[in-house]
Amino acid sequence: MIYIDSIPIKEQLNRIEKKIDGKLSNRYLDIQKVAEMLSISVSSIRRRVRSGELKCCRKLGKLLFKEADIWKWLND
Repeated sequence: MIYIDSIPIKEQLNRIEKKIDGKLSNRYLDIQKVAEMLSISVSSIRRRVRSGELKCCRKLGKLLFKEADIWKWLND
């Protein structure tokens, strides 16, 4: 009987794990974290944003970057 009851729990854990994995790539980084991650200056990042080369969003007066967009930009 324990085996039968554990099947839904395993399915739930798998769904939770998939959601967590998906969210990690969708987290937002501020410009300082991106500069550290790429080993370039903040002003270089701002130039790339201005030129449209790098995507960002502006929230609460800050530039925020999706981590997935940063990795995509690096691979292109």
